[in-house]
Amino acid sequence: MLILIAGPYRSGTSDDPVRMAANLRRLEAPSYALFKAGHTPVIGEWVALPVWNAAGGEHVGDDLYEEIFHPVAHRLLALCDGVLRLPGDSKGADNDVRIAHERGIPVWHDLNDVPGVAG
Repeated sequence: MLILIAGPYRSGTSDDPVRMAANLRRLEAPSYALFKAGHTPVIGEWVALPVWNAAGGEHVGDDLYEEIFHPVAHRLLALCDGVLRLPGDSKGADNDVRIAHERGIPVWHDLNDVPGVAG
C-alpha cells in the first residue's frame, strides 16, 4: 500500500528550521518499518519541499508555501491506500485524517496496527 505518514511538521516550531527538521525526522522514523512490511511510505513534505523551492519559496508560511504544502498532501491522499497518523498537534495532519475518513481510506494511529508491520 501507499501510506501517507501524517503528523506535526511546522506545528509548534515557531517556524524554526531546526525544529521543523526534527519534526521531519520524526515523520520519517516509521518509513523503514512500513517499507519492510511491503508498503511504500510517503510524506507530504517530501513532495512539497522541492516544489516550493523550485517555485521560489523563500519563507515558511509565505503565500507560495500556503499554495503548495497542504494541497500536495490532499493530492497524495487521492493516491494513498492508508494514513499513519503520528502523535502531536497538527491541523494539517488532522485535516489529512478528516479527508481520509471522508474517502474511506483507513487511518492508523499506531504503526503496529498497519497490516504487515511486525510489532
